Amino acid sequence: MKPADHPPIPAPKIGVLLINLGTPDASEAGAVRRYLAEFLSDPRVVEIPRVVWKPILHGIILRTRPAKSAHAYRQVWTEQGSPLAAITKAQAEGLKGRFGEGVIVDYAMRYGRPAIADRLAVLKQQGCERILLAPLYPQYCAATTATANDAAFAALAAMRWQPAIRTLPPYYDDPMYIDALATSVRRSLAALDFAPDALIASFHGMPQRTLELGDPYHCHCRKTARLLSDTLGRELLVTFQSRFGRAKWLEPATDTTLAALPAKGVKRIAIVAPGFAADCVETLEELAIRGRETFLAAGGTHFAALPCLNASHEGLPMAESVIKRELEGWMAVP
Repeated sequence: MKPADHPPIPAPKIGVLLINLGTPDASEAGAVRRYLAEFLSDPRVVEIPRVVWKPILHGIILRTRPAKSAHAYRQVWTEQGSPLAAITKAQAEGLKGRFGEGVIVDYAMRYGRPAIADRLAVLKQQGCERILLAPLYPQYCAATTATANDAAFAALAAMRWQPAIRTLPPYYDDPMYIDALATSVRRSLAALDFAPDALIASFHGMPQRTLELGDPYHCHCRKTARLLSDTLGRELLVTFQSRFGRAKWLEPATDTTLAALPAKGVKRIAIVAPGFAADCVETLEELAIRGRETFLAAGGTHFAALPCLNASHEGLPMAESVIKRELEGWMAVP
């Protein structure tokens, strides 16, 4: 029996922490500058020696890029704030109660707020003795999955009493993920008032050297696209977006592909972004706005940017499935 003066002990629970990339707190330059400073200071994101990169970052990039990026964020900002934050929150809300009693679902951002360390501390305070870290990246990349786990492990290093930890593996070829993508794409295509000449799968780009150094991201993207193409029964054009800097990036590039297609007779396209679990500035502004402008200016006539899985009827059961698998052994999964 506990002594009368013993502090309260919460009942043991299991935590699931959804993690996405991050977002500024506001769509103004100052908030974007703070966000970019944290994001671009991560050595997992920019693999350039710090002594070389720091003067470039603080002397050039953080003086010029925040205003441009803030304009992009303003194009997609909502009453709930950043689309990425609002959708990730909706995903967490949609998953609550799907894993039985004693499982708490929360969410965090690798950069910005809510911070990973803060939410891990809250889960621990709520009695979570076991926590599944769930980076929402279907394809593994050191600059996304690994750095999310890094931040969580750094927070754990400051804890005297650590919870047990598991991490969600990439699910780029999981049948539930592929089926969810295919169902979502079919539904979105059926709602269009035109039949696309081509369907593009645009993944976030990475420098070519990451592939040469052993990052499996490119292979994961290609396999996702191949499986999705097989399931849909139609060809996909695979491209990579969001190039940054002068280094060679994975190709073909989405923007140059969009500019070249009309001259080849491809005047009607739809584009999907299978590497993003939630719509964000890269899908809503870079693809749906700037991508459309690029394609139409080159002579295209019809353009559609299809939604990500988000907290959709396809997305939530898929997330539930891959998370339940990783909770096996910790609980009697309903």
